[in-house]
Amino acid sequence: MSIEIRKVTARIGAQVTGADLSRPLGAETVAALREALNVHKALVFDDVRLDDAGQEAFARHFGDLTTAHPTVPAVEGAPNVLPVDSERGRANHWHTDVTFVLNPPQASTLRSITVPPYGGETLIANAAAAYRDLPEPLRRLADTLWAEHTNDYDYAVPDEAVDADEADRRAQFTSIRYRTAHPVVRVHPLTGERGLFIGGFAQRIVGLSVPESRKILDLLQAYVTRPENVLRWRWSEHQLVLFDNRITQHYAIDNYDGLPRRLNRVTVAGDVPVGVEGEESHSLEGDASHYSPLAPVPVAA
Repeated sequence: MSIEIRKVTARIGAQVTGADLSRPLGAETVAALREALNVHKALVFDDVRLDDAGQEAFARHFGDLTTAHPTVPAVEGAPNVLPVDSERGRANHWHTDVTFVLNPPQASTLRSITVPPYGGETLIANAAAAYRDLPEPLRRLADTLWAEHTNDYDYAVPDEAVDADEADRRAQFTSIRYRTAHPVVRVHPLTGERGLFIGGFAQRIVGLSVPESRKILDLLQAYVTRPENVLRWRWSEHQLVLFDNRITQHYAIDNYDGLPRRLNRVTVAGDVPVGVEGEESHSLEGDASHYSPLAPVPVAA
C-alpha cells in the first residue's frame, strides 16, 4: 500500500491518501502513519467507509483501546465508541481528551456520522508549537509547573442558565469525580518534544490559588490557540481524523444553529505523562482503571 501525506497547514495537519482503512494495515503502513502523526499531530482521511467495528479496528493499530469514557455511556453494543452528538451536549471549549485521569488517551479518532450543512468545524491545536512560541522566561516557568486537572470543571455558565437536560448531563459527567496532577509541560515519549499539557480540565496550578492559577493558565493557553498553531477542519461525510492527544488540544465549534451533528470517537489507551524532570503524573482522586488500560512507555525514536 502506497500512502501519500500532504500538509494542510505549516504547523499542524496533513491529509492522507492511498490508505484503505477498511482493511488490516501492514506494519510498514502503520509505521508510516505513526511517523506522520508524530510530525503533523493530526491526520485526515477522506472517503472512509467504516462502521463502528471498522473504526475500532483501525484505532487498534496504534494500541489497546479505552472504553468510550470514564462516566459517559457508549454507543449501544459498542463499549469503545463514544457518540459525540450535539443532542447530548456541545463541548465548545478547548481541551485535551480525558486529562482528568492518570493516563489520558494517547490518540483519538473521530469519524463523521452526521454533518451539518454549515459550521460544526473542529479546531485542533499544536501544543508543541505553542511551547516553542513561549518567550524563554515563560518556558522556564512553565517547565516547573504542575496543574490539577478535574472533570468537575468550571463551565463558566451561570447555574440559572442551565436547563434540566444540561444539569443531568453535568451530573452524569461528574458521577465519579477525578483529580489528577499533570506537568504543565509534557515530554512526548516518542519524539521528545515538549508541549503545553493544559486545556479546559486544568483548573489550578499546584501551589497557587485559583485566581492566580487562572491568570497563568490563560496566559499559556493563549499561545496554544494562536491561529498559526490551529487546524480548522470543516467536516464532510465519510471522513476520519486521527490526532495525537498527548500534544494537541481541540475544540468543537458550536456554530451550526442547533442542527444535528454527530461524530463517533474511539480512543487509544495512553501512558502516564512525564514532565521535563522525568517525574510522572499522579492521581489525587478517582480510579479510572475501568476506563483505560495503562499503555507501556514507548521507546523514543
